[in-house]
Amino acid sequence: MSAGFEKADTSSEVDGTPAEADLQTALFDVVCDGLSAAFIIYDKNDHLIFASRQILEFFPLPAEMLKPGTRLRDFLGAIYDTGVRQQYDVRQGGSLSREDWLSQKIASHWRERFDAVERHGADSWVRFVKRRLPGGYGVTIVSDISEDKKREEQWRSDLERVQLTEDILDNLPFPLFVKDRNLTYVAVNLAFCEKYQTTADEVLGRKSGDLFSPEIAKRFEESDCHVLETGEMSISRQRQISRDGIERDIVSRKHRIGKPGRYFLVSTTQDLPRDGADLEEFDRASAITTSANQSYRRAYVPVPSAVERREPAAMEAIVPENFSGRKILVVTADLAAEAAALRTLSKYGFESCSVRGEDEEERFLEIATSSGISLDLLIIDNQMGMRCLELSEQYGIPALVMDGFQIANELTFQIARHFNRNSRNDGAGTDADWEISISDDMVGLQVLVAEDNDINQIVFTQILEGLGYRHMIAATGDEVVRLWAEHRPQVVLMDISLPGFNGFEAARLIRQMEEGGAAARTPIIGVLTQAFERDRAECAKSGMDDVIMKPVSPDMLEAIFQKYLVEEGARVRTSA
Repeated sequence: MSAGFEKADTSSEVDGTPAEADLQTALFDVVCDGLSAAFIIYDKNDHLIFASRQILEFFPLPAEMLKPGTRLRDFLGAIYDTGVRQQYDVRQGGSLSREDWLSQKIASHWRERFDAVERHGADSWVRFVKRRLPGGYGVTIVSDISEDKKREEQWRSDLERVQLTEDILDNLPFPLFVKDRNLTYVAVNLAFCEKYQTTADEVLGRKSGDLFSPEIAKRFEESDCHVLETGEMSISRQRQISRDGIERDIVSRKHRIGKPGRYFLVSTTQDLPRDGADLEEFDRASAITTSANQSYRRAYVPVPSAVERREPAAMEAIVPENFSGRKILVVTADLAAEAAALRTLSKYGFESCSVRGEDEEERFLEIATSSGISLDLLIIDNQMGMRCLELSEQYGIPALVMDGFQIANELTFQIARHFNRNSRNDGAGTDADWEISISDDMVGLQVLVAEDNDINQIVFTQILEGLGYRHMIAATGDEVVRLWAEHRPQVVLMDISLPGFNGFEAARLIRQMEEGGAAARTPIIGVLTQAFERDRAECAKSGMDDVIMKPVSPDMLEAIFQKYLVEEGARVRTSA
């Protein structure tokens, strides 16, 4: 091989090029094409023997710089003059002079082995492999590893996303598990493990028969099989006595997700009030099974279409005139729970404000008492100290102690139960409960979700129902445009990869329809899987107002709604 180099090196001194050198150059070019890389070969005097034409794909050099006999120093200087030095300057933490830069590069070429990866631009990574052979000849291989780097970054992002999803599931207050098509547990959250006093390692890879009594396991697997085979949702309600001795009604829902051959079963379990009304799903059931003592009921419910998605539970809204003028103080240091609580209380006619600690609570109650202001109720976060509850007793004000999730998501129901109970105990009013219903001014659609993935649809549904927002889910771009035109939601959460029209096209169509019909502008939020700048730029170009990243969480959506739905509410009140 060195003999060939000698020929190639001396051939530049004569007018004609030997046939062997032409063949050698052609072979090197073929190898470079096959490897998708550029080769640079130079002798012990640092003169180029061969530089493949692929080097021009990495650096915008004059073609004559690739000719045999070119000094390596001149070749590197030409690279410096293209402006690539700016990329190196960033890595070095400062600006290098031309001579310093060239000295560093030539020194690396004289090392026996040298590997480096450099970033050239926002989405481009280049790898340099340099070897100095025993005879003094040097070889540099330049390859584009941008796709490998992107896959590596995507892999890291996927790992972070999986970890975030697990964290979200573990922070859900209700038990959740996932089974595969063989009815084997493949995922459980922390609430599930706490409820059944077990660990994830003891559950994963096992079946119901390994964990529960034969009777319960048979009941579980019967409904599991039905859901996986038919796609119908299973919902069951049963009475249980928990470890703390309190009797509760438990509701379990099972959904089928995935695609044929890759179906999974997702099940959630939640506590219901002992005296709560029956579940609305039983009215739409295809089949109902009830135990002899009425302690257990199970229904199979056909899965609704996107337009017929289940609205939030009937406890969502309280008729405002029932509580107009009542005064409530919220005591919590949780900013998200505070914002959600104040928004809910204001919506239903309460006079409310908040404090964030026992000292603030004490000062507020002193001022309120001296001013003759009578409070009807204190809402106290259970993370606050006992002093907060002692102050409520000291001033004779009823108090409800709840965790942050309940304050943010179950406030209306808890308040309704409180006043119902007090009205009966005081003998005031009738025996009928305060009316819990959806008022006429609350029938509008708040959130339209464009999402075609089954798992993500369930995640959006669980979160939005938990937060108390009326929503619909569209599985295609065509459907989201149609539902927007029919319902005019207050905000659209737009996945960008949809069947039919993609998210960008759907957003453009909505903006065109707004302009043509003089409709009010609907905030459109792009929902991205990957944090690519080109996707963010395309979202803005198509008329979207903001972007969020998957997987979504209650805090993430609440922040978006606080930003856009609050502005919408203020706009409505101003126009009124």
